[in-house]
Amino acid sequence: MASASAALPQATRRRSSSFGDKVFALVCQAAGIFVLILLGALIIELFIAGLPAFRAFGLAFVTSTDWDPVRELFGAGVSIYGTIVTAMLAITMAVPLAFGIAFFLTELAPPWMRRPVGTAIELLAAVPSIIYGMWGFFVIAPAFAQNVQPWIIDNIGEWPLIGFLFQGAPFGTGLFTAAFILAIMVLPFIAATMRDVFEQVPPVYKESAYGLGATTWEVMKGVVIPYTRISVVGGIMLGLGRALGETMAVTFVIGNANRISTSLFGPGNTIASLVALEFGESEIGSLKLASLLALGFILFVLSFAVLATSRYLLRSRLKV
Repeated sequence: MASASAALPQATRRRSSSFGDKVFALVCQAAGIFVLILLGALIIELFIAGLPAFRAFGLAFVTSTDWDPVRELFGAGVSIYGTIVTAMLAITMAVPLAFGIAFFLTELAPPWMRRPVGTAIELLAAVPSIIYGMWGFFVIAPAFAQNVQPWIIDNIGEWPLIGFLFQGAPFGTGLFTAAFILAIMVLPFIAATMRDVFEQVPPVYKESAYGLGATTWEVMKGVVIPYTRISVVGGIMLGLGRALGETMAVTFVIGNANRISTSLFGPGNTIASLVALEFGESEIGSLKLASLLALGFILFVLSFAVLATSRYLLRSRLKV
């Protein structure tokens, strides 16, 4: 009788625990479904709100370089070009630095230095974007105009094939400056991802390579990078998604001119900067507002595709 009475409360506790687990699972499932519904509602709302622009201009809206509110002619070509160019150029600048930081923190730095340096890099992600924009406008742009851009124009501007990218007046602002600021902003995301995946390489793999006489760089090139390359690419695309949607920092330094410049030193705009500048002057129900919301839909699709791809790559594991 005593054992039976002792078993009863234990069975009750198990049933209670099972009920709590079910409730917790349902709550988590509802939260996940809510996020999906919210995401779907957002993209549907942007598409419906931008539909008048797509109806008025058709597919030409994506490629047109017009943006004339007086004649009500709108196109997304210039802003799409600026968005892609600045984001890709920022990734080109940030990836080598991020790789060097991750390589240093995982393979070269002494243990006492790894945490402080890693924390300092990650703190860059906590700086508000408007601070980056103000720093870029008041510090970086004048420095580029006085020192960096004149030197590049004089020394690289006459090169064949790529020289046209570095010609023009050294105003300091422009696509190149915006990409430089973006590179600094996405650097902590890419560096942190690379550091984390480099640390996941089983030590026995690296120790085996060292035992065969490989150098530190040979271990990195022949063991670490092949083992982690999918996750590294995913981290890079995560930074790319961050760069595509940046608004205030880019608005400060890109020049905000609605034209496509062949020079990286020329002014331009991005989808996010154009929406930020023009949204406050748009009337409800106007074609201009519909065009801005259509731009938002295009940016949402671009960012969602990039981030979804990065999440897929980060979940993938490469078998060595």
